[in-house]
Amino acid sequence: MNTMIACIGSGNMGFALMKGAAGIVGGKNIGFTDVDTGKAAAAAKSLGAAVLKSNLEASVKGDYIFLAVKPQALPGVLVEIAPNVRERLAAGKPAILVSLAAGWATNKIQAIVGGSGIDVPVEWAPVASVPVIRLMPNTPALISKGVIAFAASPEVPPAKIKELEKILGGAGMVDRIEEHYMDAVTGLSGSGPAFAYLFIEAMADGGVQAGLPRSKALRYAAQTLMGSAAMVLETGKSPAELKDMVTTPGGTTIAGVVALENGAFRGTVINAVAAAYKRSSELA
Repeated sequence: MNTMIACIGSGNMGFALMKGAAGIVGGKNIGFTDVDTGKAAAAAKSLGAAVLKSNLEASVKGDYIFLAVKPQALPGVLVEIAPNVRERLAAGKPAILVSLAAGWATNKIQAIVGGSGIDVPVEWAPVASVPVIRLMPNTPALISKGVIAFAASPEVPPAKIKELEKILGGAGMVDRIEEHYMDAVTGLSGSGPAFAYLFIEAMADGGVQAGLPRSKALRYAAQTLMGSAAMVLETGKSPAELKDMVTTPGGTTIAGVVALENGAFRGTVINAVAAAYKRSSELA
């Protein structure tokens, strides 16, 4: 696949996706740029990728330009690269912007790049909307076990969507959604790994309290969660059905389930996802 990917930002999520992409397009077809040049150099070296001189070079060379920056940094990056993106669009060779920024809707990105957004030079004449894809990946993409939800604007050709799905597939499960679901995905799978880590840590603490060595308790807890998740995905059974398979009358598991219910476990988890969803909505 002779496709060039320019990644603006070399943080955890940008690097995770580029690590997966390197297995598809090859490291030589990936370039990083970052305000922290040392970080970009380290990321590039580990994948056999290039270090780009600037965001402007990224906006010229990338067939896909990944915007792997914090939401608060995105407006400045967009204004910086907009002239090159607009020039390529006018020439009929558009770059596809791939945004990882939570809360940034496609139309806001297009408004700034197209010249009709707030705080952009008034002399920029509006042009046709640039193709934009929004992503919400999660950190397990670092080990090719991520969830990568995406929404594409109408300007993205179907062939490019198919190509990007293949590229992202190196980092985990890829699923196309409607954009209005993006905040909900952020609250669930985007923030969810942190909730899962808390659960693993708490289970391990329980094992330690019961007398297990810390190393074994942590290993058992993590493997238990991984195996249980695989059961949901591979059997097609609901979590309730699978729970009942373990929960014998008067046994140890039902005693633990009752303790969780007494602590409002399910309600607390629901509230955690809802709070993350609300915060994502606020960022918009």
